[in-house]
Formats: sequence, C-alpha cells, structure tokens
Amino acid sequence: MVEDIKKYNLNLNITLIKSAIIFFIYFFFIPSNIYSQYSDNIDSARVIYESGEVSGKDLLPALKILAEYSDMPEKLSFSNELIKLSLKYESPEYLYIGYLQKGNSYRITGELIPALENLFEAGRIAESENMSVKAGRTNIAIADVYSVRDDHINAVRYYFKAISHLEEENDSVGLATAYENLGDEYLTEKQPDSALIYFEKSGNIFKDLDFKEGISYNNGNKGIALAMIGSNDSAKIMLNKAITQLEMMEHYYPIPIYLSYMSDVYMDQGNEVVAINYAKRSLEIANKYGLTDQISDVNLKISELYEQTGDYENSLAHYKQFKAYRDSVNDQASIQEMANLRTDFEIDKKQMEVDLLNQQKENQRIIFIAVVVALLLMIVIAVGLFRRNKFIARTKEIIEKEKGRSDNLLLNILPGEIADELKESGKVKARRFEEVSVLFADFIGFTRHSESLSPEQLVNTVDFYFSKFDEIIEKNGLEKVKTIGDAYMCASGLPFPDKDHALKVTRAAFEIAEFVENTKTLENDGIIHFDIRIGISSGPVVAGVVGIKKFAYDIWGDTVNIASRMESNSLPGKINVSEKTCVLISDHYHCESRGELEVKNKGKMKMYFVEPKPIDKNKDVTSNQIKESNY
Repeated sequence: MVEDIKKYNLNLNITLIKSAIIFFIYFFFIPSNIYSQYSDNIDSARVIYESGEVSGKDLLPALKILAEYSDMPEKLSFSNELIKLSLKYESPEYLYIGYLQKGNSYRITGELIPALENLFEAGRIAESENMSVKAGRTNIAIADVYSVRDDHINAVRYYFKAISHLEEENDSVGLATAYENLGDEYLTEKQPDSALIYFEKSGNIFKDLDFKEGISYNNGNKGIALAMIGSNDSAKIMLNKAITQLEMMEHYYPIPIYLSYMSDVYMDQGNEVVAINYAKRSLEIANKYGLTDQISDVNLKISELYEQTGDYENSLAHYKQFKAYRDSVNDQASIQEMANLRTDFEIDKKQMEVDLLNQQKENQRIIFIAVVVALLLMIVIAVGLFRRNKFIARTKEIIEKEKGRSDNLLLNILPGEIADELKESGKVKARRFEEVSVLFADFIGFTRHSESLSPEQLVNTVDFYFSKFDEIIEKNGLEKVKTIGDAYMCASGLPFPDKDHALKVTRAAFEIAEFVENTKTLENDGIIHFDIRIGISSGPVVAGVVGIKKFAYDIWGDTVNIASRMESNSLPGKINVSEKTCVLISDHYHCESRGELEVKNKGKMKMYFVEPKPIDKNKDVTSNQIKESNY
C-alpha cells in the first residue's frame, strides 16, 4: 500500500512538472522586459489593425504583435491572417512567426497533432532561411509538445537538435532553456541523475547571465530531482530557495508545484502535519491566482495525504473538489470536436467582422468619388447590399447547422435522458441504481508498445479497437461510461433498470474478447495486436454528471472498484467476475472458481472465470457448474 502511494505521488508531481515545462519555455522565449514592452504595445497594434488606415505589407508588424500576445481564439485567427499576408508579400520572417504562433495556439487548446504540423513548418522555414537561432528555439517548442504527448524518445531527440543549433550560434538564453527542459524531460522519465547533469549546465549559464528568473526555476527543478533520489535535506534547501525567489518576483505559476514537492519530502520523513500544511499552501496559491490545472492536481494530492492519515472526511471533501475541476470526459474525441466547433464559430465571427469592415472601407471609398461617378456608386451599393444580405442569410444557416451538430455531440457524450435534463435545468441530479453490472477491459502491454509507435499509428490502433467495442455495447444495450488511456469502461442497468444486466454485460464481454482474438489473424500493418483482460462485477452504483464545464457522465461505488479489481486480476483473453455476477449468470454460463484471491484494499475475494459456451438449459443445473480450479 505504501509503495502504491509513493508511486502515485511521483506520477502526480511528474504531471505538474510537464505543466511547468510549457510555462518555462514560454517564459524564456519572451523575456519579461520584452513581454512588458509588447504588452503595452498590443493595444496600439489592435487600434492600428481595426482602424483600417494601414493595409498591405505595412500591416505585418501589427499582426505579428497580435498573433504573439492575443488570447485564444483571436490568437489563432491573427496567426492565420499573418500567414496569408506573409505569403502574399513573400516575407519569410513573418511567415515563420505566423506558423510558430499557430502551432502555439493549437498547443494551448490541446490539439497536439496540428500543433506539431505548424511547428514543423515554422522549423522548415527557419532552416531554409538560415535562421539558426529561430530553428533551435522552434525545436525546443517541438520537443515540449512531444513531452506532453509522453513521447520521450522524440522529445529528447529534438532537445538535442535544439542544443546543436544554439551552441553554434552562442545563444546563451536559448541554450540554457534547452538544457533546463531536457532535464525536466529526464525527470518525467524518473531519471533524476541525468536531469541533474543538465540542470547544472543550465544553472551555470543563468548565473553567468544573472538571469534571476532562470536561476529560480533551476533551483526548484534541482530540488525536485534531489527529492526523487532521496536527498531530502538538500531538496528542502533548493525548493525553499526557489519558492522565496519566485514570490519576490511575483511568478506564482510554478510555486504550487514546488510546494507539492516539499510536501512529498516531509511525508517521506514521516512529518505528516507539515506535509499537509505545505500541500494546503500549494492549494491556497493555486486558488488565489486561478491556476485551474494545479487546483485539480493539488486537491487530489491533499485527498491522498488525508487518506494516508486516516482522515477520510477531509479526504473525500478534497476528492470532490478534484472531480469538480478534472476533465474526465468519457469520449475525448467528441469533446475535442465540440471545442473545434466553438473555435470555428469564433473564427467565423471574426471573419465576418473583417468582411464587414472591408465593406465599410469600400463604401467610404465609393462615397469619396461619388461626385464624379454617382451612377456607378448607386450600382455598387446595390450589389454590395445584395451580397451582404446573402452573406448574413448564409451565416444564419451555418449557425443553425452548427447548433444541431452541437446537440448531436452532447448526445454522444451523455445518455439521452441525462442530456435532456442538463439542457432543461443546467444540472443533473445524482441517481442510485441498485442492480447494475460494470465491465472493465484493458489491453496488456499497451504502454510498452505505445513507446515504439508513431502518433498516427497509436491513434489509429486505439480507434480501431474502441470503435468496435462501441458497436458491441450498443448492440447489447449497454451504456459506455468512459475510456481512460487504453482502458474501456461500460455498464448495464442504467440509466434504465434492466433485470438481465449481468447477462448482457457477459455477452458483450465474450464478443469483445472474440473480436480482439480474431484481430490477431488480420494482416494490417497499421494495427498493433494485443491481448485483453476483462473484469465484471454487479451491484449498486451512484451515477451522475460532474463539473460545470466539459460535462462527464460517471458512476461511483464499491461495485465499480470491485469491477476494476476483477479486471486487474484477470488473465489474457479471460473474463474474471465477482461472486455476485457469477450467481446472476450461473443459469446460462459455466463459472470456474479461482478460489479466494488477495485484492488491494478489499482483502480476499472470490473470483470466477466465465467459460465461453452457454449451458444447455435442458440439462440439469447443479452446483458442479461452478468448478474448482488451481488458479
């Protein structure tokens, strides 16, 4: 149990480190004095852009500032406009910035594949134009995206490419950034010794430059690495130094991360009270400055700390806060499409404003020459009004169509009854279902295989299997709950009760296992073949929708936990069920007893393998149908 808790804390902090990486690279790409200067000028750039007095090639500098410092979705819109204008006037420097900021825009929204595509294009332009420093820094941004995607091999490869460019050009700040982020990448791979080597290199450069921001981040990251190798006293010194420096500079984003590690250090030393206080201080700063992603992770961490100390009431309270912030949507692809629809709508809205502004400028020009060409003016106005009305009508039609698509996407995420209640009242009441069967399925060796796959091959493989699973559960009248990585979860008996819930889930489980087995005989170079484990448990659950944004329909209860344990204790190609599920299906299937097995947090539990052939109901049903085995 203690080892599981330590492993969990390490994974949680690695997640926080990756958040810091993105912030870190943005910070060093935009030094604070320059950022402040451009922040003052962004309003001026917007005035120039909206006034219409500057056009053509002269508009490029203003678009550059707007693309670099605007928030989403305007950042993406200005980046696209900068690319279009740069291509027209053959300006590779501004074209590079356009693609770079477009890639950053997609990274902000979590669309990592288009982010990489645009960053690669920015890097290609920098290479072809001999902009070596820009090529090096772009490689850092590419490596950061790979790091977020957990693609360690490509992340390290691009960090080293960046270092090669930046060493040739003596770009000290960029080189220090590459070393620092490479060290962070080794931390995520639990290689603190390698991380410290590169932190030492970046730290020396920051000290030579008297770069206070860089020094503070470097101290914090060294503290994390020292904590991971067990040098707790040294870790406390470095982390406290980083926290103090960052507070003085009012850079609050990474402070909760470092406070979280201070909590880990004191917990390892057995000082639970101080550990919880550091975690609470981390949550206080995250709440104060609206650091939403850290609020979620730190709440979960505090919940785990309270659980370790036996304070289950406070543990549950913080776990609920964690769930309120965490994106646990059951179909990530659908949610991403909804986000794309919202972004497209904002872009269309901005485009309409631009088109109307251009029309107004055209009308002003026509009015200016009206004395000479009065008749021509009347014709142009008439044509312009006709096109404008047609454009508005077409826009309304598009809006109605997008609204229909959004409703359909909501039905893909939530059951119909739940979606209707959510649209009517804006919230959904939790419901308790007494008789439900829950199924968990998980691929064996997925993490190991995914490290060697390209992003496209990985996505295609997961989509191939889960799409078929969706068809199977829909055919059997089950409700898909969510997918977590390579794990698939569904249930029967909700949102409408069903007396045959256990039989339907078992039937679907056999179809899933059969499909996975048959897939191994297919010759498809793009699909990786796996073995699968399946676990089922039956009993009461509580179901509802959590959060106020990116709604997710989820279920909770001991039945869910037992189903998960059934899956983790199953074998390749086998369906492992709890005793209650076995009783419910024993008139229709053979259940082979595995005896009592030790289960995490549950003690010993009876488990059964379900045999694939249904029982002939014309034969006598005896207790021998539940066989004993040596498993």
